[in-house]
Amino acid sequence: MLAEVKGLNEECGIFGIWGHEEAAQITYYGLHSLQHRGQEGAGIVVAHQGMLQGHKGLGLVTEVFSDGELQSLKGAAAIGHVRYSTTGGGGYENVQPLLFRSQTGSIALAHNGNLVNAMDLKMQLEEQGSIFQTTSDTEVFAHLIRRSHAPTLKEQIKEALTFVEGAFAFLLLTETELYVALDPHGFRPLSIGRLGNAYVVASETCAFDVVGAAYEREVEPGELIVISAEGMRSERFAPAQARSICSMEYIYFARPDSNVDGINIHTARKNLGKRLALEAPVEADIVTGVPDSSISVAIGYAEATGIPYELGLIKNRYVGRTFIQPSQSLREQGVKMKLSPVRGVVAGKRVVMVDDSIVRGTTSKRIVAMLREAGATEVHVRISSPPITHPCFYGIDTSTREELIASKYTVEEIRQMIGADSLAFLSQEGLLEAIGRSPHLPLRGQCMACFTGNYPTNIGRVRSPLMSTK
Repeated sequence: MLAEVKGLNEECGIFGIWGHEEAAQITYYGLHSLQHRGQEGAGIVVAHQGMLQGHKGLGLVTEVFSDGELQSLKGAAAIGHVRYSTTGGGGYENVQPLLFRSQTGSIALAHNGNLVNAMDLKMQLEEQGSIFQTTSDTEVFAHLIRRSHAPTLKEQIKEALTFVEGAFAFLLLTETELYVALDPHGFRPLSIGRLGNAYVVASETCAFDVVGAAYEREVEPGELIVISAEGMRSERFAPAQARSICSMEYIYFARPDSNVDGINIHTARKNLGKRLALEAPVEADIVTGVPDSSISVAIGYAEATGIPYELGLIKNRYVGRTFIQPSQSLREQGVKMKLSPVRGVVAGKRVVMVDDSIVRGTTSKRIVAMLREAGATEVHVRISSPPITHPCFYGIDTSTREELIASKYTVEEIRQMIGADSLAFLSQEGLLEAIGRSPHLPLRGQCMACFTGNYPTNIGRVRSPLMSTK
């Protein structure tokens, strides 16, 4: 689905490597493969000869590292980050990895997710004298580490992790170690691979394929991994809770060539399309998917119904992001520039338009109108997720119910608003069964909060006293 203002926007992506003489270059390629998870900013920090140094900037990976910056980043260990702003908003100062220097050593932090208690923690830290340089919740974690009185950095990190709540996949680089941590519910995907003798960590396994690394395993919920010259060690900072991996990773975020917790994304999306065809069939001439995440779903829908799949919508990959346009009219024009109907394919046809979700409805309305303008006689919209009725507090940019069209209107009302001849969403049961995670786990180990309002963690402001500063 095309990104909408305050709509369903990508997560961040993180990549780390330890033990490779071209760490910065490998990280660059890894971040490039994760570019779909964030296009606002990018950065890389390397460890070299007892020092951390980095470069970051606003824009795409190729834009941030366009003038030979990689050549100056020497070292055998690195972490990198591509950002789409959630908590804290945008701006250069919030681009990660965040680099902190002190007399006791430097640390660099890269984070994917959202800390639901970040504001409460920040208020308490400020009351105790902390001064913040960014508005990112990632900086809160750095302050928690530095205020710990545990005897080692590893114990300081473990103590800090007990204070944060929400979705987090952390990479933390020092001069001598790389730390990897995943929240106890495992909201975000995070995997470990090997590139020769080097260890590689990435948000998605597609990054391993790009850099030539071999997948080894997933990072477990509540696990803290320490990688150093001595090898890789695994510990726990918290007991694993019931797995609650974000359903939108399978529906929208992850690349089709990634495997998330052992399930291939393209295959999962084809199964979503097949289940959608079973639940909401319709007489039509062609099936088309909204690029890119819905193409796999559309193929599955077409296979199950016998209706031919056609490339009815083309994405222009050389147009800037439409969701940053300042007015609704400009956003709609941006959608038209970014997505074009193939008139010769849809003219005179009854079209099934498959998309992954409807957030605000503005993009869906515009696409339906474009298909009609191109000559489609009927437009039937099929959505491969249940209606999004509740905001996400774990990193997806839907922060209030008022932004969500399905929280205020029925399916029939939404159909009328977007101008479709028919509209159907996938059921919650269909979503869980089609993705195919273990039936022995509660909700098959997926977070369904944006569809149900049942959040796996406490999202209220609970004031938990911090460690003493004395």
